[in-house]
Amino acid sequence: MEEKDKMEKIISLAKRRGFIYQGSEIYGGLAGTWDYGPLGVELKNNIKNLWWKMFVKSRDDMYGLDAAIIMNPKVWESSGHVATFADPLDDGRKFNTMFKTTVGAGEEATVSYLRPETAQGIFANFKNIVDSFHPKLPFGIGQIGKAFRNEIAPRDFIFRSREFEQMEVEYFVKESEWEKAFDMWRSEMHKWMDAIGLTKAAVHELEVPGEDRAHYSKRTIDFEFDFPFGRKELYGLAYRTDYDLGAHAKGSGVALEYFDEETGERTTPHVIEPSLGVERTLLAVLVSAYTEDEQNGEVRAFLKLPKALAPVKAAVFPLLKNKPELVAKAREIFETLKASVGDIAWDDNGNIGKRYRRQDEIGTPVCITIDFDTLGENPELLNTVTVRDRDTGEQKRVNIDELDGLLSSK
Repeated sequence: MEEKDKMEKIISLAKRRGFIYQGSEIYGGLAGTWDYGPLGVELKNNIKNLWWKMFVKSRDDMYGLDAAIIMNPKVWESSGHVATFADPLDDGRKFNTMFKTTVGAGEEATVSYLRPETAQGIFANFKNIVDSFHPKLPFGIGQIGKAFRNEIAPRDFIFRSREFEQMEVEYFVKESEWEKAFDMWRSEMHKWMDAIGLTKAAVHELEVPGEDRAHYSKRTIDFEFDFPFGRKELYGLAYRTDYDLGAHAKGSGVALEYFDEETGERTTPHVIEPSLGVERTLLAVLVSAYTEDEQNGEVRAFLKLPKALAPVKAAVFPLLKNKPELVAKAREIFETLKASVGDIAWDDNGNIGKRYRRQDEIGTPVCITIDFDTLGENPELLNTVTVRDRDTGEQKRVNIDELDGLLSSK
């Protein structure tokens, strides 16, 4: 399939199946803004939950944070954003892409900004975390949150938008150990990309040359991905040195140092930053998962999503919705699985073939059908159901008591 056609098919599926809608669509939309429907918000949450588990909760050297979106404007002055966070316009002038807002009312109102990144909230809270938890170097602070950039030309669906979410870690290390920490996070990011099912051949590392790196960076690797509209930056891994803590210490007048109780030394830690965008992740996941094959002589489109990301883990069907005994048994199984597994869908609309296609398109790993054999029409199959695999289309009979374990392990 042509890459242009693939992108159009993904956008169409995302709208049709309730993943992603154009922001303010009934009013003609607003460029660079997107709304996430029932399945889109579940997919986003699953991405964020898996990231939080892998990058924060499963580690003993990480601390979580949720910093304010609107901060004291001096934060952005100290970080350099007010002076340098700009894109060139056609006539050569620079345009600062931070969204301005005001805090307070009347003459006392002060200019502030919607944060253009989540990182500065972490740096501003470095001293709080150290004072509260007394962590030992190396340690990190992880955060997931909204960021805003007044992009001049948002484009490529959700790839470049004005409102987005970031998943970031600022990992604090001794200067002498930055390379070791950099390599560790490089490896962790590859594990992450494997876990979310990105096509390995579509992922590339770019060692960013000095002239193209941000002013605070001594080394940066961009992880690029082959989107249908070209090879673009997906993630970044940067060695930010001690620039940020030093800048905020100078701007605030507050010492942002680390006291080593063993050596008695006070130092300003250096920082490794793995930075990941939720929306770009979601788009790369959709591009990797979108698959077409042929079943029963017809082209079938489906999302080959990893189970951890699938918005719906299984769908439950009664074979016929006009047979009360089938519906009652199917509802019983549905309610049981809903309570134990959670993300279970009920579908009795149309024939079985249409239901399969609908669930395939949204990436549901398995479909469970309750038929007359479940009720004992064939005594040997009493209390068994038909379980169909999304990827292969294969069907097998499974005892009802085994469903919970089957869904938990798939």
